Amino acid sequence: MTGVLAFGAAAAGFVGALTGLGGGVVIVPLLTLGLGVDIRYAVGTSLVAVIATSSGAAAAYVEEGLSNVRIGLFFEVATTVGALGGAWLAARVPASAIAVIFGLVLLASASTSWRRHPPSVRDAPPEPLALRLKLDGVLETEEGPRRYAPARLPLAWSLMGVAGVLSGLLGIGSGAFKVLAMDVAARLPYKVSTTTSNFMIGVTAAASAGVYLSRGWVEPGLAMPVVLGVLAGAALGTRVLATARVSVLRAVFTAIIVVLAAEMIVQGLKGRL
Repeated sequence: MTGVLAFGAAAAGFVGALTGLGGGVVIVPLLTLGLGVDIRYAVGTSLVAVIATSSGAAAAYVEEGLSNVRIGLFFEVATTVGALGGAWLAARVPASAIAVIFGLVLLASASTSWRRHPPSVRDAPPEPLALRLKLDGVLETEEGPRRYAPARLPLAWSLMGVAGVLSGLLGIGSGAFKVLAMDVAARLPYKVSTTTSNFMIGVTAAASAGVYLSRGWVEPGLAMPVVLGVLAGAALGTRVLATARVSVLRAVFTAIIVVLAAEMIVQGLKGRL
């Protein structure tokens, strides 16, 4: 069982680093569907692993200049408050309902991730608030340096609060929702969205992981091999992302979460989780 956990966690860490999901979208289904672990223990283990994923990937992305630290810290205020609220809800929501919510959130993420904005929208003048807060940055692309700044900050900030609630309730690090909030709502470049998400998810997960730990929902025998596997997978994922094509990232993002979401919904509706 330990070997299966470590291998599955390595795959989760790789996907988490590559797409900004945080790995929890693979770990929770792996533990609940594959190994029959109670979903609350799976969520607690996933939150610990998400912290490891963020630690393993975030430092490399910051060093490479892909993550925008100021944007991450700005949005982290909303996600941390939301994460504490989600952890509080976890004790009051039935396990089967959590599984169905998990699947529906991932399906929504998959459909939204393929929405494209025309260049004229992406290159629109930045909001004055973003410039006052110095949230702009420069991304190196094949065409040369590209300056960017987040748009629609109130909407993106609100979505980050929802992402925090989902993190505390579902143990997914809310990476999927954070990527969508930055990519679709704030209209940031996709690689900036995924790498900044990796920078943020560790803090968000830590806020709710403490609540799960105090309730005894973090099992060391599960958490240790998962964390080690996630760190190994995240290290590999950071190397691949620097040269990966955005279209490939979107395809990986969508394919994985659609399959896992469908299975979680089916099992949740059957009351098997």
